[in-house]
Amino acid sequence: MCLPRKCLALVSLLFLGFVVMAQTTLAPTPPMGWNSWNHFYQHVTDADVRAAADAMVANGMRDAGYVYVNIDDGWQGTRRADGTLQSNERFPDMKALADYVHARGLKLGIYSSPGPKTCAKFEGSYGHEAQDAQTYAAWGIDYLKYDLCSFGEILSKAGKGDQAAPAAFALQQEAYRKMHDALVATSRPIVFSLCQYGMSNVWEWGPGLGGNLWRTTGDISDKYDRMALIGFSQAGLSRFAGPGHWNDPDMLEVGNGGMTLDEYRTHMSLWAILAAPLLAGNDLSHMKPEHLAILENKDVIAIDQDSLGRQGDRISALGPYEIWTKPMAHNRIAIALFNRGELAHTLRVDLRQLGVPPAAHIRNVWAGADLPYSKTIDPMIPKHGVVLLLVSR
Repeated sequence: MCLPRKCLALVSLLFLGFVVMAQTTLAPTPPMGWNSWNHFYQHVTDADVRAAADAMVANGMRDAGYVYVNIDDGWQGTRRADGTLQSNERFPDMKALADYVHARGLKLGIYSSPGPKTCAKFEGSYGHEAQDAQTYAAWGIDYLKYDLCSFGEILSKAGKGDQAAPAAFALQQEAYRKMHDALVATSRPIVFSLCQYGMSNVWEWGPGLGGNLWRTTGDISDKYDRMALIGFSQAGLSRFAGPGHWNDPDMLEVGNGGMTLDEYRTHMSLWAILAAPLLAGNDLSHMKPEHLAILENKDVIAIDQDSLGRQGDRISALGPYEIWTKPMAHNRIAIALFNRGELAHTLRVDLRQLGVPPAAHIRNVWAGADLPYSKTIDPMIPKHGVVLLLVSR
């Protein structure tokens, strides 16, 4: 027996506990979907988002696992007198847009910043965290990308002398914790994506603040050198990733036209080995079949989405040639042989040293063919290319 006030407090605590548990079950595998920024930047419209959702259904991406349709920067309007944030004229009805996306078996994501302004100078959530979270929940939002942006100016003013860095670090953590708590309080499951470019070793504290994923790098671009710099720099971070909390080396550029097919296959292979979120960033309404084939390759997606939830890592690097492996459920292993050099190269590999047992089943993912078992292989790897193997022991 308890007094009414105490009972109410107990019920509230239990309810909050259930909500927190629900938050921790989000993103059991790396999120898959689409994000507007890489192609549309801040000029994205309601029509663009609806077209992306329609395309994901029509071209098979939804059925392949791509479920999030994420609006990046540029949707925000002004605040009403009571502080409620409105969308701008390019997004006349966010609830209707969410309903449209949900009706197609997809989920809708949105973007904000802990600072007063976003990167594109639209309205941020500073001082309105709880209010904005409630607005997102009322609209039916399923995913929030929270980008540091103008909050960096606030961090630069934190503390003086030797206390500056610790004060800024604490302030940054508090900003992300505040929004996480606000999302939990809505009782709506919303994936929380921390975007602060890997500063302050975010992989070490992101999970403690409720992050389901966190950016580990600066922005990607549709150039091989930038993609490779970002992707291969993830070596050593595997122990920080797992179900519900993922390292995020930024969105995919596949299909935007700045790389060759071999380079895009390297991009997709590396992100899959890294158990990275797979968020396409191209115009889905105008996509070449060969680019769609890369995004929808079932074996690559299976590697990324493996239920064991382990991020792969680099095990060998000799000059421009690297070997990465990823442990998978059911005694499987993914092996990626990368050629970062400027010429095609034959790479001789002893599979026994990579843990491949005798008589293992070996599939060459991009060739779409099974390989006869051999103790060693010596595939020709094209310039900036990859050979990706899926091994069943």
